[in-house]
Amino acid sequence: MDSYLIQVNGRGDHAPVLDVHLKSPGNTISPGKAKGRKPRWAVRASEMSKKTFNPVRAIVDSMKVEPNPKKAMISLSLGDPTVFGNLPTNDEVTRAVKEVLDSGQCNGYAPSVGYQSCREAVAAYYNCPEAPLEAQDVILTSGCSQAIELALAVLANPGQNILVPRPGFSLYKTLALSMGIEVKLYNLLPEKAWEIDLEHLESLVDEKTACLIVNNPSNPCGSVFSKSHLQEILAVASRQCVPILADEIYGDMVFADCKYEPIATLSTNVPILSCGGLAKRWLVPGWRMGWILIHDRRDIFGNEIRDGLVRLSQRILGPCTLVQGALERILCRTPPEFYHNTLSILKSNADLCYAALSAIPGLQPVRPAGAMYLMVGIEMEHFPEFENDVEFTERLISEQSVFCLPATCFEYPNFFRVVITVSEEMILEACSRIQEFCEMHYQGAEGAQDLECDK
Repeated sequence: MDSYLIQVNGRGDHAPVLDVHLKSPGNTISPGKAKGRKPRWAVRASEMSKKTFNPVRAIVDSMKVEPNPKKAMISLSLGDPTVFGNLPTNDEVTRAVKEVLDSGQCNGYAPSVGYQSCREAVAAYYNCPEAPLEAQDVILTSGCSQAIELALAVLANPGQNILVPRPGFSLYKTLALSMGIEVKLYNLLPEKAWEIDLEHLESLVDEKTACLIVNNPSNPCGSVFSKSHLQEILAVASRQCVPILADEIYGDMVFADCKYEPIATLSTNVPILSCGGLAKRWLVPGWRMGWILIHDRRDIFGNEIRDGLVRLSQRILGPCTLVQGALERILCRTPPEFYHNTLSILKSNADLCYAALSAIPGLQPVRPAGAMYLMVGIEMEHFPEFENDVEFTERLISEQSVFCLPATCFEYPNFFRVVITVSEEMILEACSRIQEFCEMHYQGAEGAQDLECDK
């Protein structure tokens, strides 16, 4: 019969070390010599890490371009409203966090799904007769990105597929592929203010479709769906029995001449996981406070999805407790004029940018209705020296020091995205440089044809 010999080794200033030796009759195996183990290193990255791919980073990091040293860099690429300092959050928001910090009452661990009082505050803020919410319908997360990750993880298994907008936020694909979930891209229509091509969307549904992602208001398009269009989307989901993951992080961040409708308020039977957070409307993306709102009036999700979200949330310990502690005050005390002022700035910048770029031959901007972005089509036939939108935006950096994201990052080539959160002065300067760039490289029909012949 095998037995174990435990020795305590140690001398001088060294701490004792326990050595365990396996003793069999007539045999002793020392540590590191266990049968079947090869004495060599074999550390490999996981399959999940190998499947994780961020197209924005892959494209941007490969753009080894130096800006024009004679012109100050204007970056219109990052969807972070805090970068230039012209859009600070409200004093009430920062005061709420300071009060919690000074109280010393939120320094410990919170439940993985968030403090009960905070879940109640979010439920109360978004509750309405058309889409009632209680605390049990709220899962607090570390930003909207984690909300999307948890929602995908609970709805889809490896080998299933999800329906994702094109153009669309790249994170959906990054997360799905890392989980072994197939991505099917449905088209948005620029000529219809980026409405969904509903026929194309429905054609993609099959028996392995786990969910439909609806991003409204949209990143990267800045579009806002009408009530009637949302009802048409819900009709497709209802016919096909496909739940919806609603990315509504830009909810209520719409311009004055438009109305935002949370999709859950229009749903009679389609179950919806709505993902949101503080990041954009309250202008604090670094605070990492997000949430999932569970809308399931027909009890289609039942306990299955709710329990699954709770279990998934337990993999980590939830969002920052300081921000959680301030959440009710942030939601209730932020004055309405703060939202109004932010949207007025964004609307003004959007109008200025749209008007300026519309006047440039070869560009086709699509007017936004909300969020923080504007998409611009490039009539590539009039810029024949560039192969695609990536080359176009690379040269824009090197010649004019203006950085816009090529829409290849969003699976939509021959467009680029402009972020409109900068100052008015910077927007006008950027548009002026883009105009100069396009005038330098634009070729009319004959010029473009001659250039093609020279190639």
